[in-house]
Amino acid sequence: MNRLRTLPDPLHLPALRPEYLDRVPALGLGAMTPPPRILLLYGSLRERAFSRLAVEEAARLLQLFGCETRIFDPADLPPPDLLPYDDHPAVHELREHSIWSEGQVWCSPERHGQITGVMKAQIDHLPLAMKGVRPTQGRTLAVMQVCAGSQSFNSVNTLRILGRWMRMVTIPNQSSIAKAYAEFDDNGRMKPSSYYDRIVDVMEELVRFTVLLRPHAEQMVDRYSERKDRNAPVDTPVEQAGLA
Repeated sequence: MNRLRTLPDPLHLPALRPEYLDRVPALGLGAMTPPPRILLLYGSLRERAFSRLAVEEAARLLQLFGCETRIFDPADLPPPDLLPYDDHPAVHELREHSIWSEGQVWCSPERHGQITGVMKAQIDHLPLAMKGVRPTQGRTLAVMQVCAGSQSFNSVNTLRILGRWMRMVTIPNQSSIAKAYAEFDDNGRMKPSSYYDRIVDVMEELVRFTVLLRPHAEQMVDRYSERKDRNAPVDTPVEQAGLA
């Protein structure tokens, strides 16, 4: 079973003013080939889930900027620890997509002042280390939230904490959409607004950080404690030259 959502109308961007758009936001920062790989996660299972709609708007922009995107559907993801070793096809697929990614976008509704259980379950299913592979470490991360009422930042603040815990490089910019029910039309497309403009800003920045860090991702997360744990001493310059 493929749990990736198909992005509707990927080329239709009605809220975007193309005359102000930088189509190559990472120009001069690094190579765009192969396309940066971005995984997008959302935190609601409602049929009209505004966190999903916001993620879809983000994915359209990322594709416009030259990225490859995947949107994971958590509809059948079990709660963490329900099954021994979390052995479930949805969990395995989520982890595979995370390993595939170079950057991620997390968008959660704010419920009772916090991220939703659906959002937290996805993050909880991503281990720091798995058979020698780290599904999140070194990836870039953009955080977003949708609000039922006035603008709040509780969810994005929590997502930042989680991103740091997962050893990700969380970009400075973020998006919080107030009264999200009023910001999308009947077709699920975001209306022109400062909230939409902020999503454009965030996706531009995510592309820049992903491309900038791409050649250095492994070095950025190379740690003394982990080299020690796996008994991997660092060669000195003399040893590297074969002069020892």
